[in-house]
Amino acid sequence: MMPGHYPNDPLAVAEMWIGESRSVAIATVIETWGSAPRPVGSHLVVDADGNFEGSVSGGCVEGAVITAAIDVVATGEARMLEFGVADETAWRVGLSCGGRIRIYIERLG
Repeated sequence: MMPGHYPNDPLAVAEMWIGESRSVAIATVIETWGSAPRPVGSHLVVDADGNFEGSVSGGCVEGAVITAAIDVVATGEARMLEFGVADETAWRVGLSCGGRIRIYIERLG
């Protein structure tokens, strides 16, 4: 392993994938309220084929973020997602604990 290389670091993985000429999107937790599974600054990187590294939440939220990230890779248009208990989808995606998170997804490279 190269010095300073962390195989499970989503930012390092994104850099490696971009170096392999893959199209990549990065999802970042930018805001949380109440109980949230991952802190602000957590990252998830996704390539056009749906490969991913990192975590922004877990459960079904992560699946929804991966799906949105694939769309961001395809269109190049950044997206803002918000999941929370006030949102009807919160119960379906596993945020029934009363937390809310806001996630920003952008294409890299």
